Amino acid sequence: MKKLVILACALCLMSTAVFAGEEFKRPDYKKPPSREEMIKMRKAREAAFEQKLGLTEAQKAKAKEIRQKGHKEMKPIMDKIKDKRKEAEMVKMSRIAGWVQEERLNAIDKDLRNLEKKANVIRKKNMKEFESILTKDQKKILENMKKEGRQKFEAGQRPCPEENNPQIGRAHV
Repeated sequence: MKKLVILACALCLMSTAVFAGEEFKRPDYKKPPSREEMIKMRKAREAAFEQKLGLTEAQKAKAKEIRQKGHKEMKPIMDKIKDKRKEAEMVKMSRIAGWVQEERLNAIDKDLRNLEKKANVIRKKNMKEFESILTKDQKKILENMKKEGRQKFEAGQRPCPEENNPQIGRAHV
């Protein structure tokens, strides 16, 4: 009798494990893109953007230079923002008194706002520098692209140029 009960329990456990495993194999799940795929998608977006604006080779080279310079300026700020967010998570998970935790979170939030302001100043400066290399017609096209982007954002749509490019596919959302 004991053997039968043990056998029944083992079968029950194995069938539960099999069904549980099937539950996690959702057909709609998409694996997040790899670093290489992300680089491909970024380059495709850049190429589509450059093509839509009709940039010359000289403008493309200057735009790349502006992007790289902006990245160098932005990296330390983004690293600090990332560190502050981690610090905030650690404070939230800590077992310190509620009022102490709130004070620390307020200080971190203030630091984050200052860092984000600095990042926005750099972004705006880079955008002005980029716009300075464009012709009047290209600036008009860029303004239209910005308007379209704002409208999509306000409508709750995420622009995803990869959808239109069958070579790349869609990013994990």
